Amino acid sequence: MTPGELRDLCLSFEAVVEDFPFRPEISVFKVGGRLFALTSLDAKPLKVNLKCDPEDAIRLRGEHPGLIAPGHHMNKRHWNTVTVDGGLPDRVVRELVEDSYDLVVAGLPRAERLRLDRP
Repeated sequence: MTPGELRDLCLSFEAVVEDFPFRPEISVFKVGGRLFALTSLDAKPLKVNLKCDPEDAIRLRGEHPGLIAPGHHMNKRHWNTVTVDGGLPDRVVRELVEDSYDLVVAGLPRAERLRLDRP
């Protein structure tokens, strides 16, 4: 997956905004004001921090050593750092990004979730 494809994927979900609160080169993707993906799109290798269910986080790290690691500069129980251009199939990366988005949406207030469900 290329940096452009990762950016397009993150922006493809409902009500997502890209923000740069830390540095201009660090893309932060948010829904409802809450972070679900953080990446430096020009980094080599390309990596992204994604929210993850704690049990799934541990399992994924074991299944993909060197490609999925505890979240760098994040709560390591709830976040993984995923190497996007390092051997993981694009399908897996897409699923992990979608799961991160879904976890964040699930934690939003009910009224916000209902607004996201509208066409």
